[in-house]
Amino acid sequence: MLVSLSVMASANVQAQAQAKGGSDAQLSALDQKAPKIKPSPTIATGVVSELPAGAEKYAIVIGISDYAGDVNDLDYCDDDAREFSSALVANGWDVTLLIDGDATRENILDAISDVRAAEDSADDQVVFFYSGHGTVGTNADSDSERKDECIIPYECTLDAIIWDGDLAAEFSTFDSKRIMFYFDSCYSGGMTDLAGAGRLVLMACGENQLSLESSSWENGQFTYYFVDQGMLKGLADKNGDSRVTFEEAFDYAKAHCSRQTPVASDGFTNDMPY
Repeated sequence: MLVSLSVMASANVQAQAQAKGGSDAQLSALDQKAPKIKPSPTIATGVVSELPAGAEKYAIVIGISDYAGDVNDLDYCDDDAREFSSALVANGWDVTLLIDGDATRENILDAISDVRAAEDSADDQVVFFYSGHGTVGTNADSDSERKDECIIPYECTLDAIIWDGDLAAEFSTFDSKRIMFYFDSCYSGGMTDLAGAGRLVLMACGENQLSLESSSWENGQFTYYFVDQGMLKGLADKNGDSRVTFEEAFDYAKAHCSRQTPVASDGFTNDMPY
């Protein structure tokens, strides 16, 4: 396995630029590190796949701004998670919310295990939401993919990293055929190990890009347009039915994000409500 946590230095540059509101000079430097990718088509169909009667809704929502130590902190990932959690709770979801020091590797894996034990039907709906640092490695997990992406729990150490292959293994025995994965983190566009039938994987940027946050949004950029504007303010309601699906929120966010290109892997038939 080859991986370097020197990528944290890049993450620190990102956080500095975001904290300063994303000046033209700072974001120009980020553009050089993170080339744009060609946009893909919209994913919302306008046809809602309603939750079957009796089905349950479970969510694991993670946001880490205050990492262990003093050098890797972000500003708005905790806000991203709290806003998304509030939107789900208002719609009857059973939410496990892990913020900052609560979002350790052990607690994240325990939360997945708890939801796996609770969901027992293909009709149950499950969400895994993460906002925080991400990085890449080479042959970092047990899958066949050479380049691996990950999420970085609170500890911010190599041993604590949860790779995309690890997450895929954790979710491989879920009964649900209605699962949405959400990653607002750098290099998240490669988290497609989680893709599959009945699954919607929403990623804030391309696999070679950084994911931005700024005081002008008081969120990560992707989450600002997806959750704050798209879901909570209803601006993503493309078909005018007075409700917003995850696909509509993604399309809205993608259309408004700059200097990063959100990516989706959509194996879910029609649109997933929340």
